[in-house]
Amino acid sequence: MKTIHEISGVRDIIRNWRRDGESLAVILTMGNLHKGHMSLVSLAHEHAEKVAVSIFVNPTQFGPNEDFENYPRTLANDKRRLSRAGVDLLFVPGVEEIYPEAQENRTGVVVPGLSEILCGETRTDHFEGVTSVVSRLFHILQPDVAVFGQKDYQQLAIVRRMVADLHMGIEIIAGQTSREKDGLAMSSRNQYLSEDERAAAPELFRALKLCREQLTSGSTDFAALEKEGLASLRQAGFKPDYFSIRQAGDLSVPKPDSRYLVVLAAARLGKARLIDNVLVEL
Repeated sequence: MKTIHEISGVRDIIRNWRRDGESLAVILTMGNLHKGHMSLVSLAHEHAEKVAVSIFVNPTQFGPNEDFENYPRTLANDKRRLSRAGVDLLFVPGVEEIYPEAQENRTGVVVPGLSEILCGETRTDHFEGVTSVVSRLFHILQPDVAVFGQKDYQQLAIVRRMVADLHMGIEIIAGQTSREKDGLAMSSRNQYLSEDERAAAPELFRALKLCREQLTSGSTDFAALEKEGLASLRQAGFKPDYFSIRQAGDLSVPKPDSRYLVVLAAARLGKARLIDNVLVEL
């Protein structure tokens, strides 16, 4: 595995791969890799001859009171895991490489509508930071395929919309959410949980599953189901941002005859903000 910090070096390597007719899949990460990330690497190997991973803790997607400075950075361990997984290229740029101009003067990419709902209601600039950095990394890496985790479902939907709207020609593949044995979705932020909070954390997935069971049993009172989900999270000690039933394709408000749904939730538990979702087919 080659580890490169400069855009010019990455482009030289990818240019040689292209000359040899080899396809490229990428996984964009902020590092502190866990089994969920590695499952995305395995999926990427199924879709391209070469696999590249980026590690970049993107400052523009963190709010002023969020955990940018304390976000766990474990580059040495990440490199070992990626090398063992057969990754061909690791791109680890510095902030000045991605944002050569001052961050406040950067060119931004905005996906309206989708970026303003759900997580976007409380994290108002978050998704502009995400789409702005993802578009930069796509332009640098020029992949055929990009693999994203389904746990960040709203992000996945926004990236798909951006790629379609900007005619990027990149296939976006979703990897299933990797979970701990008790159902908690794997996340770098799980390590912020205390012992008691970790014991309570699986209630998030349990509430989502219960809602899915009620939907598949024929319930169409979406507002009542959302209220019930919020109440169960509060009872378990969470401070929920939302518990919402949406149409799976575009995250719009569902109709009684909608067949493909997603139930999404975001909630704070101590220092951690946890998100999760389940898909529902009726």
